[in-house]
Amino acid sequence: MAADMTTASADAPASASSPVVHSTAIVDAGAQIGAGTRVWHWVHICGGARIGAGCSFGQNVFVGNDVQIGNNVKVQNNVSVYDAVTLEDDVFCGPSMVFTNVYNPRSAVARKSEYRRTLVRQGATIGANATIVCGHTVGRYAFVGAGAVVQRDVPDFALVVGVPARRIGWMSRFGERLDLPASGEGEARCPHTGDRYVLQDDAVTLVPAA
Repeated sequence: MAADMTTASADAPASASSPVVHSTAIVDAGAQIGAGTRVWHWVHICGGARIGAGCSFGQNVFVGNDVQIGNNVKVQNNVSVYDAVTLEDDVFCGPSMVFTNVYNPRSAVARKSEYRRTLVRQGATIGANATIVCGHTVGRYAFVGAGAVVQRDVPDFALVVGVPARRIGWMSRFGERLDLPASGEGEARCPHTGDRYVLQDDAVTLVPAA
């Protein structure tokens, strides 16, 4: 269960029950952060944020009010997780990757009522300097390559790269590229876990090892 950050002390030793917050970080009253989560240098977490256990927030990370973050999420340096973004368990956000929440911003036009929600599903990886255009879903265990610009939903297990991002293959839960075509049909097995992956109708289904 998440703990109220007002009860956590700066630079406290790690424990199974308390988050650890660096003395330079700002955590606004009301924010909830789970056990064992680490908040590093110059991070700002807003009061409405809800964050799970065992997470890590690197230097210069910002987390907005309307943000939900699951367990064991890693957010690397210089990432801003803006309002209307949800990160499920085990998500990895690489250094300086970018989320957005307004599709057509203008400085002179207020559009806070027009935020488009972004969902990053369990186990997905977003590479360094990638951009996720708001209003889309990154599927379970998908892998967004470094510098990619995502402008549409990314299927589960998909490997996408480029500007705009395009699917070039599929990734296992373990984080290895599968021997499957980018589209069509096929089967592959992860040599690390024994899991079997079935590609059919441009979607991959996981069959866990017994």
